[in-house]
Amino acid sequence: MSAVGIFVALPWLALLPALVFGALAVRNHRRLVWLAAAAWLFYSAYETAMSRRILCSGDCNIRIDLLAIYPVLALLSLAAVISALRRRRAAA
Repeated sequence: MSAVGIFVALPWLALLPALVFGALAVRNHRRLVWLAAAAWLFYSAYETAMSRRILCSGDCNIRIDLLAIYPVLALLSLAAVISALRRRRAAA
């Protein structure tokens, strides 16, 4: 199982980045970090609905949606980490 595929197999694990970004957002008060936390939270709910066949009726093996979702989550997460680190350096 790939690192990316872990979220498909175990969608609740997407709550971990949501919690980390949420904690960073509370500490840093950065909108971009809040956005990353919300994106991971919504992705966890979306992937849970997909795994329970609520949003996907039938064969869900070919997940073209992930070609758009994963890059957006990765870029947003990277930007949020950079934003949080910049805030931290500016405060020091």
